[in-house]
Formats: sequence, C-alpha cells, structure tokens
Amino acid sequence: MTQTPVPALDVRNLTKGFGAVKAVSGLNFSCGRGEIFGFVGPDGSGKTTIMRLLAAVMAPDSGSIHIDGIDVVASPEAVRAHISYMPQRFGLYEDLTVDENIAFFADLFEISPIMRKERAERLLAASGMSPFRKRRAGQLSGGMKQKLGLTCALIHAPRVLLLDEPTAGVDPVSRRDFWRILYGLKDEGVSIVIATSYLDEAEHCTRLGLLRDGQMLYCDTPPALKALMPGALVAFTSPQARAARDVVARLDGVTTATLMGDGVHIVVDDAQKRIPALQAALAASHITHDGVDQMTPSIEDLFVALLTPAGAA
Repeated sequence: MTQTPVPALDVRNLTKGFGAVKAVSGLNFSCGRGEIFGFVGPDGSGKTTIMRLLAAVMAPDSGSIHIDGIDVVASPEAVRAHISYMPQRFGLYEDLTVDENIAFFADLFEISPIMRKERAERLLAASGMSPFRKRRAGQLSGGMKQKLGLTCALIHAPRVLLLDEPTAGVDPVSRRDFWRILYGLKDEGVSIVIATSYLDEAEHCTRLGLLRDGQMLYCDTPPALKALMPGALVAFTSPQARAARDVVARLDGVTTATLMGDGVHIVVDDAQKRIPALQAALAASHITHDGVDQMTPSIEDLFVALLTPAGAA
C-alpha cells in the first residue's frame, strides 16, 4: 500500500489575534517538498504574522504547525535547524563584508569551515555575488543586499525556507536573479513559503493562498485560481485611461473596471455581448483607445476581481 508523502510543512486551524483584531483566523495549508507556496493579499491581510508564526518568532493563540514532523508550537527551538526565515528587513551587519556576514551566520549554526566554504562559493556564484565578497554590506545595492541575505539564510542548508516579501523595493534584474535561485532550491527539494506583494511573482509559485482580513479565501495552483475568474476579462489601452475607466464602469454587465497603467481591465458577464457596448460608449465620449479585446486573466486581475471590495477598484 502506497503511503501519502508527509508534507514538509503542515498548518491546521492556526489563529493569532492582537487585541480585538484577528490577524490570522483558522488558517489551514500544507507545503510539499520541493514546492513554492505563495501568500498574496492586501496590506493587513496577515502575511507577515503568518510568516512569524511559521518561523516560531511568535506563538499562535491556537492551532498547530508541523515542519519536518516537528511540532513547532510545542518545540520552537527544535525546528530552527530545519528552517530559515528571511523577514522583510533581514539582519545584515553593514560594517561587515559579504564574506564576514556569511561567516557570522555559519558560526551561528556551527557549520564547519569546509562546508561553509563550499556552500558560500556555490550560493554566491548562483546569485552573481562572487566579485563582491570583500565589499561591506552597507555599500551594496538593495538587490545585492537581498541576495546576500538569502545566501546567509541558506548557509545551513535548511529544508524549509520562509521569505517575507524578499524582493520588495528590489530592481527587476535582481528580482529575476532571486527567483532563479529559488527555482534552483526548489529543484533540490527545498520547500519555500513566500509572501509577496508582487502579483507577477505569484505566477511563479506552485500554489497560492489568497488572503484577506486574516483568512485564506482561496488556495490552489495559479491556473486553477484563474479558472475562478467571475466572468470574462476584456482590456484596452488609452491615453485617457482614467476617463475611459469612468465611462465603462457604469455600463451594464461590467463587474469591475481597473486601471493598469495606461490600460483598463474590465470584468464583464459576457465578453462577446459587452464588447460592442464598450466600444460604442468610448466612441460616444470621444475617448481615443486601441481595440477592446478579450484577454486571459493574470493573477493580478484575479486578485482584483476576488479580493477587492466592490467599488474599490
């Protein structure tokens, strides 16, 4: 008889409150080995609290967390060798060089000099940081600091990696490099839980949990979540995008109309039925625009449709 694999991380009925505010309410999810599980949600949805609970930085009010079979709530110290937690502001020492920061974190986990050297060289090469080993951390760019933080977080070879918005404020090239490293770790069997505010990054996750007000309202693979799109998505671009959004938002059959740069993304009940009416309304308002076409929704479109309160878009 084939046994079901034990997940690397398993969370059941997790709850955490701060006074009258429920930051996390009845959270259930698991993360398999070699999986990237992502959390997305608006500010205040509970992402950072969840990450701190998983990292045993704080204790939940109720519920359970098991990582590599260890009860995190009952034995928070026992799990630390199995995980690595990279908060939004990772604690690098800016007066120390890249190498010295790595050595410090290696010493914390009692990594032997031989193992430290091999891991550091591999991680620095993967992140493109090898030429900067003697540079002080305070002199690194924001993206380089994050890549150094990830290297320090990985120096003890954790089996579960917890990342709280690791690419916030990082340039696009460094974000791409960061995700290339994450995919390499995934292929090595490392389980990754990431909270991100970049919805394009959410597309890279194996599974996603969509959060609002401390609750996970939806959880599935990105393609499966997109299938939940309520209605059809149509879009166009216009130099008068804001005025165009205001015109189409009032039309029959339009659920939401959202600005996306110089574009407008509109969720309608029936694309073929509503596109002619959209075009006619824009023409009547003398708004210049390109073609109004049906599109495949992105995670960002889904996020707006499912999680944004009515009228907020």
